[in-house]
Amino acid sequence: MGAIGERSSGGGGGARRGRIRIGISGWRYDRWRGVFYPPGLAQRRELEFASRTFETIELNGSFYSLQRPEYYAAWRGQTPAGFVFAVKGSRFITHMLKLRNVETPLANFFASGLLELGDKLGPLLWQFPPQLSFDEERFDRFFRLLPRDTGAALELARAHDGRLEGRAGLKAGRTRRLRHAVEIRHGSFANEAFIALLRRHRVALVVADTARRWPLLEDLTADFVYVRLHGDKELYASGYEGRALDDWASRIDAWSRGREVEGARRVSPRGPAKLATRDVYCYFDNDVKVHAPYDAARLASRLGVPTGLEDPESFAPPEHLAFARPGPPDDRWRRR
Repeated sequence: MGAIGERSSGGGGGARRGRIRIGISGWRYDRWRGVFYPPGLAQRRELEFASRTFETIELNGSFYSLQRPEYYAAWRGQTPAGFVFAVKGSRFITHMLKLRNVETPLANFFASGLLELGDKLGPLLWQFPPQLSFDEERFDRFFRLLPRDTGAALELARAHDGRLEGRAGLKAGRTRRLRHAVEIRHGSFANEAFIALLRRHRVALVVADTARRWPLLEDLTADFVYVRLHGDKELYASGYEGRALDDWASRIDAWSRGREVEGARRVSPRGPAKLATRDVYCYFDNDVKVHAPYDAARLASRLGVPTGLEDPESFAPPEHLAFARPGPPDDRWRRR
């Protein structure tokens, strides 16, 4: 299939596109070794490899625990110019505290070193657990706490507690804008008040395909769109067939041109703000059966988004893997 349009930025009238980035959620998976990663590739070089295949990756370690400034600095150094990380917010804030009394934990999160990523720091993802329902006052309070640029993030980070003493990353460099996105997993968020709240705070609602387990909503609430594709048939496991990738490519292309998609699955009767373009970040999280990098490459090809591959449409896991689609061997990739 030919690429839809061509990537660009700026413009008006829906004729040009915002920046589209297609990537994967995480990069360190045992089952990817010798499949997506070439046999014998040292584990320490996996990010180097993955970041030269895709222009963006979700950084997931930050969800499970506070990382260190030297880790973020190393990840920045292993990735090429123009690469961007999406950083997943701490589950201590979202899952354990459930957004209550989070001022100091937020300070600790921003002091843990993510500002070391510099211009490779992309959007921040806040994923909420299935048990957390919509509470307008609680979410409004949380959104008010979120820093909107790296200068504000540095100021917040300076309020860290003793757990970060001697290991805080308190260098921000040039002030850059910060974008926030939220992924919800409870039906109560299919609520007009929630959409209005997101728009008021300019926070993006993640368009999340979760094999129909949790709500898939397409209300546009910010000047960018964040998409997470976890599998359309089996959560975290199933791959996306050609027709499904065509559909996602069409949606992403429309969003990047500042438009809604026809028949958008939205909650609010009110449409989004009219914009000439929107940036789009899309991550595949169907990693269990190694589909994520192959699906990401094929979607990128449909949208004309560059990858480090000679032929993304033909890129697929080796045939001997029972869970994989037939395809050429792994030596089709090339380093940019």
